[in-house]
Amino acid sequence: MPRTPSSPLLLAGLLAGAAVAHAVAPRQFDAIVPRSLPGGPRLWTYASGAAELALAVGVAHPRTRRVAAGAAAAFFVGVFPANVKMAADARRRSPSHRAVAYGRLPLQVPLVLWARGVSRSAGSA
Repeated sequence: MPRTPSSPLLLAGLLAGAAVAHAVAPRQFDAIVPRSLPGGPRLWTYASGAAELALAVGVAHPRTRRVAAGAAAAFFVGVFPANVKMAADARRRSPSHRAVAYGRLPLQVPLVLWARGVSRSAGSA
């Protein structure tokens, strides 16, 4: 992602949008929670949505941006197993569903790099 003044706010918006999606349509997220996690999938869906909302607020505010964007990068790495589960489950789905599920896997890399870049540029400001 290019480093522009709006880049942190775009990242915050992406995180906030994902948080809202977790609250509005939790079933789709429940389905990708790895079974190995303790507790029910809905707990993890809501917890990850709450984390995304907190990260969005932190990234949006200049005083907390560096730490929050670094935490967002770690969060994007942490939710990768859910994307792997989604891709594994998609093997039995339609070709279009498989394409979306498989396409999400490499998209985590630019998200992590974007969040790291926001963190680094905030630290140098």
